[in-house]
Amino acid sequence: MKNKTLGNAGEDLACRFLQKNGYEILERNKRYSRFCEIDIIAKFKFTIVFVEVKTRSTDEYGVPFEAITKSKYENIYKGVQHYLSENKVKDYRIDVIGITLKPELKINHIKNVSLT
Repeated sequence: MKNKTLGNAGEDLACRFLQKNGYEILERNKRYSRFCEIDIIAKFKFTIVFVEVKTRSTDEYGVPFEAITKSKYENIYKGVQHYLSENKVKDYRIDVIGITLKPELKINHIKNVSLT
């Protein structure tokens, strides 16, 4: 499966997972620059949640979360700051969803991630 196709499939799974758990999907693939795209912007109760989704076919070469580098996180954070400046948002957080497709589907959701 090509990377773009794999990524889109993972984001679809993540959206269904979030909706099943009470999240409202507000936007997908919100681009702020060529370096910054927020995969999913959702709302959970009164909190806006920015979600980075990483999908892997298998965990043979590592878990999905390992693909989130410091520079990737910094770019996501810049996008979040743009969103916050454009919208009146009081409560927000950044989450990461890691998806592994084989040998069995695994969805791991880490809430409120940061570099500190």
